[in-house]
Amino acid sequence: MQYTLARYEKSSFADGEFAFDVYRRGSGPAAIIIHEIPGLHPLVIRFADRVAAAGMTVYLPSLFGQPERPVSTSYKYKSMAQAAFCMRRTFSAWSANRSSPVVEWLRALARKAHAECGGPGVGALGMCFTGGFALAMMTEPSVIAPVLSQPSLPVGVTRAKHAAIDASPEEIACARERFDKEGLSLLGLRFRSDMHVRDARFATYRREFGDRFETIELDDSDADPNAPGPPHSVLTVHLNDSDPEGATRRAEARVIAFFKERLGVSGA
Repeated sequence: MQYTLARYEKSSFADGEFAFDVYRRGSGPAAIIIHEIPGLHPLVIRFADRVAAAGMTVYLPSLFGQPERPVSTSYKYKSMAQAAFCMRRTFSAWSANRSSPVVEWLRALARKAHAECGGPGVGALGMCFTGGFALAMMTEPSVIAPVLSQPSLPVGVTRAKHAAIDASPEEIACARERFDKEGLSLLGLRFRSDMHVRDARFATYRREFGDRFETIELDDSDADPNAPGPPHSVLTVHLNDSDPEGATRRAEARVIAFFKERLGVSGA
């Protein structure tokens, strides 16, 4: 089956120094899904289609790469270099204890989406390179359902970088306060063997947020056996779609249920 943007409405959204195309589909409260490396590829669209089918309005910003282009090794490395080196004004790939500049644009998109769609607030999910963005977005009051799928920043080989997260102390404090006062929580997903998301990083999230941090951690055997290894992308490339009862499909279902619970979508 081909997953395309043909049923999505395309627009451009500018705020501050940034402007990006955004694709929208569905009805109901808003969920912003921020794509991974290498870009807004078909398997990100597959996940977005399922969120929209569950009763939400999906917003898909295109931050880098070519929308709808399938994942390949050459495309992946080209986009990684573009985001990490050529777009340093937009992304802070190497810096610990701070979020990327583009997060401010994403907060503005959340405000816009909430105004357009209503409901109690907005869901936000990042993947891989953008995996930690949903946490930093919580300084925007409309963001009430943050999901971090294989959060891979900051990049680095030291133990300190393995444990670091891409959010400032102020952003972390804001999220912690909101979790307590508003009864919110954070959902994180990863494969346990993922060298881009070490045990130490999830330990940092647990230390900062305690039982407000819900985790889904998967074994290599849970990944799609036909996908190129090593396992990394929980909701896209390494989701085993051929096994509806398998661990990755259950992880996908939990993310969608988390959005529905927080956003007040009927049938949650």
